Amino acid sequence: MKEPNKKPIVKLIGTDGNAFYILGKVRKALQKEGADKEFLDFFLKEAQSGDYDHLLITCMEYVEII
Repeated sequence: MKEPNKKPIVKLIGTDGNAFYILGKVRKALQKEGADKEFLDFFLKEAQSGDYDHLLITCMEYVEII
């Protein structure tokens, strides 16, 4: 499993709050920083394992939200 080279920055403030939109933005940022499919699948599984608040908290662990 290859992690991203650095913690990506994702602009979410003032954008669509839809869970799928957020997951897509974060996934794309992680992929752009070099994360492999295994890492992305792990992130998605963790982010989707709870409610909306859990999704947001998980995203904040993987990327910097601005």
